[in-house]
This record gives sequence, C-alpha cells and structure tokens, in this order.
Amino acid sequence: MPAANTAPLSPETFKHLLKKLVQTPDEFTPADVAQCFEHFCARQGGASDAQVGAFLTALTLSGIDSDPEVVAACAKVLRAHAVQVADLAREAGEAGEDGWDYEETDKEGDGYKGLVDVVGTGGDGHDAFNVSTTAAVVVAGTGVRVAKHGSKAATSSSGSADLLLSLSCTLTFPPCKLPTILPRTPFLFLFAPHYHPALAHIAPVRRQLNFRTVFNVLGPLINPAKPGRMVLGVAKKELGDTFARVLQLLDVERAMVVCGKEGLDEISPEGETWVWELSNGKITTSTIHPTRDFGLATHPLTSVRGSTPQLNALTFRALLTPGSAPPAHLSSPAGPDSPSMDAIRDFVLLNAAALLKVAGKVATFVEGVEMARKSMDSGAAMRAFDGFVVAGRDAMRDAQGDVEPEDDGGVAAKGGAVSAWLHPHQHQEIAREDKEKQEQGK
Repeated sequence: MPAANTAPLSPETFKHLLKKLVQTPDEFTPADVAQCFEHFCARQGGASDAQVGAFLTALTLSGIDSDPEVVAACAKVLRAHAVQVADLAREAGEAGEDGWDYEETDKEGDGYKGLVDVVGTGGDGHDAFNVSTTAAVVVAGTGVRVAKHGSKAATSSSGSADLLLSLSCTLTFPPCKLPTILPRTPFLFLFAPHYHPALAHIAPVRRQLNFRTVFNVLGPLINPAKPGRMVLGVAKKELGDTFARVLQLLDVERAMVVCGKEGLDEISPEGETWVWELSNGKITTSTIHPTRDFGLATHPLTSVRGSTPQLNALTFRALLTPGSAPPAHLSSPAGPDSPSMDAIRDFVLLNAAALLKVAGKVATFVEGVEMARKSMDSGAAMRAFDGFVVAGRDAMRDAQGDVEPEDDGGVAAKGGAVSAWLHPHQHQEIAREDKEKQEQGK
C-alpha cells in the first residue's frame, strides 16, 4: 500500500518541494523525491500540471535523477501505487489438467521457482526486433516463470504490447485473474498502463516536454509482480552501474544489467556487451561476446532490425514453430546486412541464454544457448505462448464476456485503466476527464 503522507498533498505543499529542488538541488534528498512522487500519484490535489512539468525539468537539469537512491525512491512509490497482484510464484505450482508440468521442468537448475523478467529501457534508436519479448517466451518454454512487464512502443516501431496484440493476445484481463494464468503457462505479460492508473494524468505533461525524464527509465523497475531475477538492458553505458545499484536497493536477488557497445539496450549480436552483474548482494563488471561466451556467430545490428508489429509477429511465429520457413519479408535478404532469420534467431538465443543463466537454469551461457534452442526447436516455447493466449482469453471472458483482442488493444491504447477493476468513484472521475478532453478538442 502507498506510504502515509506526513502533510496534505496539494499544489501548495508541492510548492515548497519544488522551490527546494530549484534553489538547493544538492540538499534535495531521496525522501523529498519520494514525497513529490506521492503528489504525482494523487488523483485529487497533489501537484498541478505546471508543477509536474517544472519538477521534471528541474530534476533533469539537476542531474540527481541519475542517483541510484533517487531512482529507487521513485520506483518504490510507483510500485506502492500500482495495482497490487497476488504472489504469482506461489500460485504457479497449482496446475490443473490443462496446466504446465512444473514438476518436470523444475528438475533442472538451482531450484529457483520465483519470477523473472527481461526488459530494456528503450531509447537506443536501433529499432531492433522484439528480442526481449521473444526471449521471454523462449525461456518460459523451459519452465521458468516469466512475468514480463511492458507497454506499447514509445521510440521504436513495435513495443512488446504491440507485438503481443498482433499475435491475438488479450492483455487487459483484471489483475485478480493473474493467479489463474501461471498454473497453465510459465509466460505472463503485465500490460503496464493497466497496472499504473495513477500515472495516467502524468502522460500528457510528459508528451509536452519533448525530452527524456526520470520516467523514461522507471518502466523496467516497476513491474508489479516484483520479479526476483532480471536481465535489464540500458542504452547508455553510464546508466549501467546506476541500474545495478537500483536493483540492489529494490532487493532484486540476481540480475544482469547489459548495454551493447553500439548503445543497444540488449545483449548485442554484433560484438561486445558491457555487463553489471548483481549476485549475493555484490555488483561485478565484465564484458561478454557472442562468439567467445555463447558460441554464436556475430551479426551486424542491421541484420536484426525490426519492422511493423504485424511483420514482427510473422517472424515470431516462424522462430517458434519447428520446421517453419522464414516469412516472406525475411526469406530473400537484399544483402548480408539486411534483416535475416538466422541473425534474429541468434539474437534471441543470446538474450534468452542470459536470462536462463540469471534464472539459475544453467551454469554457462553456452548451456543457456542449447537450452533456449531446444525450447524453440521442440515447440515448448510455442506451447507456453499458446497457453498464455488461451488463458488470457479465458480470464477476460470470465471477467467481462468475450472481447476481441483488437478491442482490448483499443482500450489499452487510450492509456487509462480497464473499468472492470475500478472503484465507482474512479469510474466517475475518468468519465469526467474524458468529457473534458473531448470538449477541449472541439
């Protein structure tokens, strides 16, 4: 639950915090930042739009938005205000007749049965294929419980939610239905806008600022499922140590923060990747290379470039369907640097292998590649994915009746919350806000 405030949340109380940040940024503490975020998350009172914009600008100019303790403070408040979910890892072992055989898939590894996630901060400008989402499904095919947290594209052609909607997934089932998903499949997707309704009114302010703020790096840190192990990609080397320390402060058990040397927020297929590894409470740094550490060929980033969500969905299905031929848009590359099926497959294997190592399924990256390849070639990854598609539809049907994936995608794109789990007063507030927006647009 959100922490209790020591003072009323209002534009008047926010003035003092804003003044302190602008005039004495060196004295602005993580506790001050947390109090500001409490104002942001208040649906009534809190801070005005002008104050939110001023704060985000001042915080960016101050440079303290890269302080791990400040970022962790922001993330803790947003986690507290997120829609709360059940202990999903505990529920995952209770499978029915149509459930996943965790008893079988849990035989390999160090015994970790908690949740994992693989996610990037975005903003790298490379517009690569949806590798983290695909790698997440591949890892789920080995029985690892994956609770991926993501949204629609902000800076690329296809975000994780865009891809999944193009693959007929239902993403807007109520959180109370989440415990019914993992017993049936190890893959679960939490669509970010529906778990952070307190942030809906901040989005218009952020869009008007036209520069990256602390909010742009918080997404990977506020997964409501609170995975204990993670692979997290950053697009700038200077963010690596910051994110590793933030994960440490958020009590993540084991993690790899990665940054491809080309400025890629994934493990790079082209060459070396910087790594900050969190394990046993300590952070160590290193570099990894596709050939030296994974036994895979290198590929230029242009060969793993993504496309529209619809075409990426064809690539996804071809990768995870045993014996499938490359889709038409990848079957005849114009040149060695053009997007190709082989390059994208190796890109997925790289990132899946890293998550398998962090999850404790394997001891080395090479073993991770082989396990990931088996998940893809045996059809296990696709079974995990199909299980999520069916379980998501069932959860939505039980909650609201049959809803087509395109319909819930439309609801999702509006960035609000799904009415099925809002309190009555929230229904009224959102209806009023929607009416005001319509009147302003006339």
